[in-house]
Amino acid sequence: MSSVARSLPATAGLVAATVLLAGCAALGDDSSGSGRRAVASFYPLAWVTERVAGDGWTVENLTQPGQEPHDLDLSIAQTASLEQADLVVLEEGFQPAVDAAAENTDAAVVDAAAVVDLMPATEDPHDHADEGEGEHAEEDGHDHGDLDPHFWLDPLLVADFADAVADELGEVDPEGAQTYAGNAADLRADLEAVDEEYTSGLASCERSATVVSHQAFGYLSRYGLEFEPIAGLSPDAEPTAADLAHLQELITEDGVTTVFSERLVSPKMADTLADDLGVTSAVLDPIEGLSDETSDEDYLSLMRENLTALQQANGCS
Repeated sequence: MSSVARSLPATAGLVAATVLLAGCAALGDDSSGSGRRAVASFYPLAWVTERVAGDGWTVENLTQPGQEPHDLDLSIAQTASLEQADLVVLEEGFQPAVDAAAENTDAAVVDAAAVVDLMPATEDPHDHADEGEGEHAEEDGHDHGDLDPHFWLDPLLVADFADAVADELGEVDPEGAQTYAGNAADLRADLEAVDEEYTSGLASCERSATVVSHQAFGYLSRYGLEFEPIAGLSPDAEPTAADLAHLQELITEDGVTTVFSERLVSPKMADTLADDLGVTSAVLDPIEGLSDETSDEDYLSLMRENLTALQQANGCS
C-alpha cells in the first residue's frame, strides 16, 4: 500500500474533526460582541429571552423552524452549545432531551415550569372512561405530568416568565440588570395589550365550543371559550372512536362552524373531521415554533392572527 493510501484515514479523521469544531464554533458565534450567550429550547422561550436580553446577548433556539418541539433530539453540536452557554432557558418535562443535556451544564438555568403557575392538565379531555374506551395512548410517549405546559398561550403568564428571565439575566450580568428589567417591563406592556384585545374581542360570541387539533389551548379558556381537542397534550396522539363520536355530536348540536388544525403537524385528523361534517377547516397556531409560512411573524402577530381566527369561527362581535 502506498504512503498516500495509508494517510487517507488520518486525513479523513482530521477533516471530520475540523468540520465538527467549525460547526460548534458557528453555534457559539457571538454576534452581539459581548461574549454572552443564551440557549433556549423552543420558540416562545427563545422569543422572550431575545426580547428581554436585548442586543447584548446572542440567543440560540435549539428547535429549528418547522420542527415540532416535542420531537426534538439534540445534535452533538447543539449539546455542546448548551453546555457552553451562560444561560439556558427551558421548560422541564416538555423536551426530555433538553432536560437531560441541561444537567451537564454549569450555566444558569431558567425553568419555565418552576417560575410560571401552570394549570392542571386534563388526562382524558373527553372523559370516556366509563364507556370502555381507552384514553389517548399515554400521550404517545410524551409525559407532561399533571400540568399543561402550554402556558405561553396566556400572554400574562408570558409576562411573568419574562420577569423571571430578566431576574436571572441580572444575576449573570449585574451591570445590565436595570436594562433587563426595563426590557421585561416593555414586553409586559405589549403582552397586556394582547390580553386586552382577547378580553374585548371574545367578550361577545355566538358560541364558545371550539374544536382544536390537540390539547394546547386550555390557557385561552379564561377568555370564555371551551376548547375540545381531537388529540391530547401531544399533537400526534391518536383519538379514540369515542373521542371522535363525542366531537361529531358536539359540532352538530352546538353549531360549530370550524375545526382547527395547526401548522407543525399533519392536519389530516382535523380536515377529515371537518369534511365528514361539512364544516370549515382552519389553522389555529399553538405557537410552539415557526414554520416556513410564519418565518416573518413573531409571537405577538401570531397571537393576533389566532384571535381573528377564533372570532370568525365563534361568531364574535
